[in-house]
Amino acid sequence: MLERLNQALDHLEACLDGEVDMAEVARIAAVSEYHFRRLFSALAGMPLPVYVRRRRMTLAGAEVLAGEPTLLDVAVRYGYGSGEAFARAFRSVHGIGPSEARRTGAVLTAQPRMSFRVVVEGSTTMRYRIVEKESFRVVGRKARVPLVHDGVNAAATAHVESLDEQTVVRMKELADGEPQGVLSAAVYLTGSREEGAEADYWVGVVTGPDAVAEELDALDVPAGTWAVFDNHGPYPSALQQLWRDVFTQWFPSNLYTTRPGPELLRTQPVEIGAETDSQLWIPVVRDSGNAGA
Repeated sequence: MLERLNQALDHLEACLDGEVDMAEVARIAAVSEYHFRRLFSALAGMPLPVYVRRRRMTLAGAEVLAGEPTLLDVAVRYGYGSGEAFARAFRSVHGIGPSEARRTGAVLTAQPRMSFRVVVEGSTTMRYRIVEKESFRVVGRKARVPLVHDGVNAAATAHVESLDEQTVVRMKELADGEPQGVLSAAVYLTGSREEGAEADYWVGVVTGPDAVAEELDALDVPAGTWAVFDNHGPYPSALQQLWRDVFTQWFPSNLYTTRPGPELLRTQPVEIGAETDSQLWIPVVRDSGNAGA
């Protein structure tokens, strides 16, 4: 799997001075374009379009400083139809416009070419099962929060603390299905998992697809396949590590890809740093393109 990912990145690199066909890049990686974007974001820590822009501006920056082609020629070569659009992209990466950079010989920012490799530590095991689940509904309260990769997510914590006892009791009365009890659900608004990217964060319970609770928000979830991971460790660091391991280790070595849907987490609330048991549900689909991997 990692070999195919690196082949895909090689192809992407060769297309930086032209049109990048992301569907073809994903085909080389033997995954869907949707999964390639999410997998890249999880592995690289940045969205794929951001990486492409940074790599293009790294190459363009070298040509700008070389002083030979015109700035418009450089802009067109790297896919920009106007000097203004090129200047905006250039400034977003380098913090300076191309004209000023050429005139002053400014110090620019370089995005190194990326490749993926396996680091074998031999200390991490992942307990999981595959579950086929009928359609269901999550009822509860939602808030929009930024992603936090390490440490406490203050916005998510504030949302949990804002729930009054009556609301929690009502949710527990409606609970009917697995995963059981009060849980959280994350619905990502884009394919990005970059620090600070936004997600809809739900606190609620699983109910039948026809459950009605007008005083609560409702999220309908279609039938599908789920990968369920059991976890034990200090809160919240063990959970954050589990999420990273799922996308950087489990997916590349298993015949599944992610599919659209909420990621569900059931955990026992504890003090920061205390040990707790958790269960993470990731919506997946079997990837026939990797059957021969």
